[in-house]
Amino acid sequence: MGSNDIVTIFFLVAAVVIFIQLRNVLGRRTGNEKPPHDPYTRREAAEARSVADRPAPVAAGRDPGEPVNPYASADAFTAAGSDLNTGIRSVIDADPSFNPTEFMKGARAAYEMIVMAFAEGDRNSLKNLLSREVYEGFEAAIKDRETKGERMNSTFVGISKADMLNAAMKGTEAFVTVRIVSQLISATYDKQGALIDGHPEEVAEVKDIWTFARDTRSRDPNWKLVGTESEQ
Repeated sequence: MGSNDIVTIFFLVAAVVIFIQLRNVLGRRTGNEKPPHDPYTRREAAEARSVADRPAPVAAGRDPGEPVNPYASADAFTAAGSDLNTGIRSVIDADPSFNPTEFMKGARAAYEMIVMAFAEGDRNSLKNLLSREVYEGFEAAIKDRETKGERMNSTFVGISKADMLNAAMKGTEAFVTVRIVSQLISATYDKQGALIDGHPEEVAEVKDIWTFARDTRSRDPNWKLVGTESEQ
């Protein structure tokens, strides 16, 4: 055996030893490994449930050199130059994640949750959805109903129309006012079980104008109801 063969065998043996040591140090993949921990997953999942969501993605096929329009979601929602568009743009300036279309989806969901929580006297749910002042008004009405021994039965039928009326910034706080037309079956009974308001079977149309607000400096992505009025 020549010297070249001896050298070749030496390097082969060395390579095998190094490979075995690396396997011992790094371990072998079996397919059952846990995924790496991502400390931001929980936070991102919570943000995905907020009433205000991420901006609309850039349309496919856009020229990479074309400047991105930060107000694309506003312009797609309402005519550029309108008062509403200007207001939405001011909110986007303070919170670039604001998307009016996604906000309205959240507002519709929040509306149903608040209406049903009030009917059921669910104070805990209302606390998470209302400002302190609005909660105090709702809580007083629930307490009055309970004191009188009254009971409210409600069925939420649906929302036929929801429109954004106004958007504006006041300092660091964003305000968005919406008009919602819904259908609701609601009946209130006294402590003897007699019907005193509404109807147990008839669907009533309800028109509300609600204002939601959020401090754009807050890490909390959720909006809260800060004002309510019924449209006559």
